[in-house]
Amino acid sequence: MTSSSAAPSALAPYGWDDAWADAFTPYEAEGLLPGRVIRVDRGQCDVVTPGGVLRADTAFVTPHDPLRVVCTGDWVAVEPGGNPRYVRAYLPRRTSFVRSTSSKRSEGQILAANVDHAVIAVSLAVELDLGRVERFLALAWESGAQPVVVLTKADLVPDPVTLAHLVQDVETSAPGVPVLTVGALHGDGLDTLVALVGSGTSVLLGQSGAGKSTLANALVGEDVMDVRAARDVDGKGRHTTTTRNLLALPSGGVLIDTPGLRGVGLFDAGGGVGQVFSEIEELAERCRFHDCSHESEPGCAVRTAVEDGELPVRRLESYRKLMRENQWIVAKTDARLRSEIKKDWKRKHAQGRAAMEAKRGRWS
Repeated sequence: MTSSSAAPSALAPYGWDDAWADAFTPYEAEGLLPGRVIRVDRGQCDVVTPGGVLRADTAFVTPHDPLRVVCTGDWVAVEPGGNPRYVRAYLPRRTSFVRSTSSKRSEGQILAANVDHAVIAVSLAVELDLGRVERFLALAWESGAQPVVVLTKADLVPDPVTLAHLVQDVETSAPGVPVLTVGALHGDGLDTLVALVGSGTSVLLGQSGAGKSTLANALVGEDVMDVRAARDVDGKGRHTTTTRNLLALPSGGVLIDTPGLRGVGLFDAGGGVGQVFSEIEELAERCRFHDCSHESEPGCAVRTAVEDGELPVRRLESYRKLMRENQWIVAKTDARLRSEIKKDWKRKHAQGRAAMEAKRGRWS
């Protein structure tokens, strides 16, 4: 049996450090092996351990809770032998990337664990959807990871002035976030990204057709992921990546490649939304009322900023949309909040009705 004392050299390329070793101590006493999950599918996972890659069953770790299932990026305690071999536990996660599912029960789905950088791939082959970029960023900030936006297929925008405007639009929508342009097919602009992901764990996110697999191959230095052309009509591609895979990078660090995400629902990501729209949060502190909804209240600093051209209308509308969506998701599991939302809706409805009646009175 290989003990965890051999882990530093064998698992260091995958992010093993002294803190993980300390967290694993109780499991070492039970004779279990430390390892990191590099792939999960159909209730089983591949785990890289000091002795190599093992196949293990994940059923032992509360499979009924979608947020507590084993996922790619987890550090786990796995049995040294057995048929089947089981993952017995995963170590407490430092970060976790979670989105909501389509379930009416407001469940979350964990996409990756223990991530340091969230690399959001956005294709320049199609028109920029800044609202979607902001949605990805909200989930990334909420996860605890540092987001970075990578504008892929930059070679399709040969005019430097046009490219500069596109970058500026994304930077305005991503305060505090690095925005890089990359032509991964020929390696253009990769140096900065390679340096950024060269330490820690990065997860690669984006829609199908955003160029994630091409980018992953460029970072790994070989064709480890299948690549297919995106449709010309809308820039979307088929899911060339069907599972989340953790790959060691030759320059250091590890990368988790993910399937293209069609739906990017928020899941209790209020803090992440606030981080994405930090300028609105700062303006809101100057509003006359602390619970200002930035709609019709007097003394609203946010609406004043819009009127003065300081804040784009699109940003405020996107902020409202994501805040409403997140509030609704949270309310599904919080009866008190549901009641408060209903009261707020009734209050606003009454205000609107009173305003309409006042107008009718002036007209009569």
